[in-house]
Order: sequence, then structure tokens, then C-alpha cells
Amino acid sequence: MFRTALASVTVVLLGALAMPLTPRLEASAGSSRLNSAHKTPVLVELFTSEGCSDCPPADTLLQKLDKSQPVAGAEVVVLSEHVDYWDDIGWKDPYSSHAFSERQSAYAGGFRLRSIYTPQMVVDGRIELVGSDESGAIEAIRNAAKTEKISVILSAIRPDGTNTITLHIETAALPSGVSAESVDVLVAVADESDESHVSRGENAGRTLHHVAVVRTLTLVGTAEKGSSFSKDAKIHLDGRTLRNVRLVAFVQDKSGRIWGMGSGRLPN
Repeated sequence: MFRTALASVTVVLLGALAMPLTPRLEASAGSSRLNSAHKTPVLVELFTSEGCSDCPPADTLLQKLDKSQPVAGAEVVVLSEHVDYWDDIGWKDPYSSHAFSERQSAYAGGFRLRSIYTPQMVVDGRIELVGSDESGAIEAIRNAAKTEKISVILSAIRPDGTNTITLHIETAALPSGVSAESVDVLVAVADESDESHVSRGENAGRTLHHVAVVRTLTLVGTAEKGSSFSKDAKIHLDGRTLRNVRLVAFVQDKSGRIWGMGSGRLPN
């Protein structure tokens, strides 16, 4: 399954993993609405690194897509996933994780790429492009918004102790005719925003700003073909703060395709 993955320096592709998929979230007591009745959710993942001089424009574009929501009929849900293969080239990215490098490698296998790179944007697990390509990103989002998505409901979202979140997830079954035998249900917990003052490496002297920086990506279960999904889940944050975080649940098949997703927040 596609779970996690590396990018601006070309890296030899290590192999393909399989990926999960996500449905549309609807409002209920204690939950956040993922999509309005008139918008289709589209997941935009950016593989980036603070050690990469080409990445800041892509980070800025991701913030713009998140804030401006430029495509009519689409609810753009963004995630910033910092890879770790730049960490030995002058600056260790404080948000990097090898899991995101692995996730990017899994995507590369699905896209039949010979190598991985940063900044790379992946839209709904089906389209990849250079992360700073604004016109390409908008066109990819527009096309992705035409795809049918299933519903997902996040409810009973609450902190449980100092660094754990509990929630309930429900998804509808996949549409008839889908070839996937099973799909993964994942939950990403991301910082609302982050800022770094970089002192070394290609971005030395710059202050970098990020949106929706993923801190944990958790596989909470698998739904079999023709079946809905319902489960209580507990997400651990490894000592990180529970303030100013967004939650994104998504359903993904082993080819990487996203079937639905949405976002929620902890109650104030």
C-alpha cells in the first residue's frame, strides 16, 4: 500500500509501495464538514524540503491554493510532506520524515518515474507535476474535481491526554464497478502553519513559511470491496502539541488513487 516517501536532488528510485484512499467528510455533531454539497474534495500533496532552494516557491503556491481555493467546484485539501533525503546537505529540515520519502518513492513507482525530485506535487494520487507549476496544478485540480468521491464522516474528535487524539471515522462503500479489492483509510495530522529561520544549506538566511505540515500519517484501517468502514481511532502525536492542527482523512487504493477525503479540527 502507499503509505509514505524523498526530492530536488535526483535520487535513485528504491521501489514502489502501495497507497490508501479517502472519502468525503460530512458534518455531524462534533465533526467538521469536509466538503460542501457543491464541491468535490481534491487532495494536493507537496513533497518538499527546507534544504532545497527550488522548494520555497512551491511552498508559497501550496499556501495560495489552500487560501484562495481557485477552482470552482473543488474543495482543495492540501498537505505538505517534508522528505528527509536533503537533511545531510547542509540543513536538517525539522519537519522531515523518512516516511514521506518512502511515500514519494511509492508514488514514483506508480507514475513509472526513474527518480524522485523536489518540489513535487501529487494531485489525488493520480497526477504528478513540479510543485511550483501553478497553471499545471490548477488544471490538475480542475480535472480531479470531475471524479466521483465517496463520503467520509469524522466525528467525536477530541484530545485524549496531552498528545493523543481520538475520533470516529465512517466511510461509504466504493462505487460499483471499481476494480480495487480493498482501500486504505488514513488520517494525517498537520500543523496549521510553521515557520523556520534557516541558517545553513541552500536556503541559508531565509525565513520559510509552510502550511498544513504533516506530522503524523496513520493507517487506521482497510475497507474491503463493497463494504463501508466504521471505526474508533486513536492518533498519537509523539509529544507534539495539539494546538493549531488540522486533520485530513482520506481513502486511497493500492494504485495511489484517492477516492475521497476531508478535513476536521479539534474543538476549541
